Amino acid sequence: MKYIALIFSITFICLSAFAQQTLKGNYISGVWVADKGDGTYKNPIINADYSDPDAIRVGNDFYMVASSFDAIPGLPILHSKDLVNWKIIAHALLRQPPFEHFEKTQHGNGVWAPSIRYRNGEFYIYYPDPDFGIYYIKSKNISGDWSAPQLVVAGKGLIDPCPFWDDDGKAYLAYAYAGSRAGIKSVLAIMPLNSEGTKSTSTGIIIYDGHELDPTVEGPKFYKRNGYYYLFAPAGGVSTDWQLVLRSKNIYGPYERKVVMDEGNSKVNGPHQGAWVNTQTGEDWFLHFQDKDAYGRVVHLQPMKWIKDWPVIGVDKNGDGKGEPVLTYKKPNVGKVFPIETPVESDEFGAQKIGLQWQWQANPKATWAFTDVAKGMLKLYTAKIPDEAKNLWDVPNLLMQKFPAEEFMATTKLTFKPNIKLEDEKSGLVIMGRSYANLTVKSKKDGLYLVLGICENADKGKSEQEKEIVKIKSATIYLRVKVLAGAKCKFSFSEDGESFIDVGNTFQATAGQWIGAKMGLFATRETQN
Repeated sequence: MKYIALIFSITFICLSAFAQQTLKGNYISGVWVADKGDGTYKNPIINADYSDPDAIRVGNDFYMVASSFDAIPGLPILHSKDLVNWKIIAHALLRQPPFEHFEKTQHGNGVWAPSIRYRNGEFYIYYPDPDFGIYYIKSKNISGDWSAPQLVVAGKGLIDPCPFWDDDGKAYLAYAYAGSRAGIKSVLAIMPLNSEGTKSTSTGIIIYDGHELDPTVEGPKFYKRNGYYYLFAPAGGVSTDWQLVLRSKNIYGPYERKVVMDEGNSKVNGPHQGAWVNTQTGEDWFLHFQDKDAYGRVVHLQPMKWIKDWPVIGVDKNGDGKGEPVLTYKKPNVGKVFPIETPVESDEFGAQKIGLQWQWQANPKATWAFTDVAKGMLKLYTAKIPDEAKNLWDVPNLLMQKFPAEEFMATTKLTFKPNIKLEDEKSGLVIMGRSYANLTVKSKKDGLYLVLGICENADKGKSEQEKEIVKIKSATIYLRVKVLAGAKCKFSFSEDGESFIDVGNTFQATAGQWIGAKMGLFATRETQN
């Protein structure tokens, strides 16, 4: 055994409101709650980076999936009863293939925009890996064992798949292309599948070219209504685009085009890419994301209605047939009122499995972390920094979660037990993005030191700059980070858990590759033994 960092708990609280609480077994965030408790909600319904959301209703339950890129476990699955209150219930991808490839950090690669469907008593998730092809997995239990990923079609640059089974049982797959791999973008295509939806039976056909009117059209979601085939797709760019809908009486087109939602006079930039769902009472709603830079792509819920077989998403204030996003609205009518609930952030590490909010930066090794249920702690064991790593950007054993709001404070209690034969083992708290900062305890020959590390342009291979703060007397210390509006971060520490001392200047958090900044824990060493 090399070293153990004992993370007793990590708690998120709001800087100006109430701490998290539990009501009838439901977790309620102390930093963001969308349900206003008066029959209305506010956007975003999930103020965290669940990009490229897709959702379905099965009976009285709503399920959502999102992109996870190289984070593992991947393909998060969230559940709701009313489309406003959501809970993380599982991950469908526990390890990402090819396994050896994803043992190393693969920023921006891996799981891009997935889709989820339910058919013949089974859940299906289709997801693209832009470097390998389009995979599918399935399960009879949404939170149970998912099948191993199988390639539906191999190829570089195939992205954003969505399956569709027509009334005659024939299966199809709508998808797009990533210009970085395929050499072409801004087009949508459809390919036929076998009836099980497990393999392509022919090459795809481009059914829409968006170069002229809808550059960067991608992310199609496939539906059928009143004899029309519909493709809901974003266009124009991740942070600035609009929501496009195409329709046709023939599955291969030609397709008519209509913009059904854009920013309008709202403050919601680039509202787009998501899922049409309906309630048991016949209401139509649309889930989509908004790109908020360092905070990632947060999830919004918009009312939707049909006019002359075209959807209008959001609120059409000027009567032009095109909606704009709402910030507050009445909650969906699902026939019943459900208790407030939010995705979990804080963690007392009181269960054998690490909380579902946590993800590693690559396929994990079993030796990286264990929970001690009796003591309510997480045990992180140091892993050697890869020889090729320039900084933490290239280190796989970072255990992190998404920013849960624009403003929050996270505190962790750390007990540091280094190997006395080694130097330069360290563990602590990190804010990770293309640039990152961390506050850690580091071992040296003459004792333990609190160290602040800053790495600007980590993604470009720049070196981390360390600053010793103080030699600490005890192996147990409290580490804290405050995240203020604009993703500005301030680190502090305490030896008694009550009086905290600020360290360093304010650090500006930055987005990662296709993701928002993350907050997390790590334990590393520089030598093998």
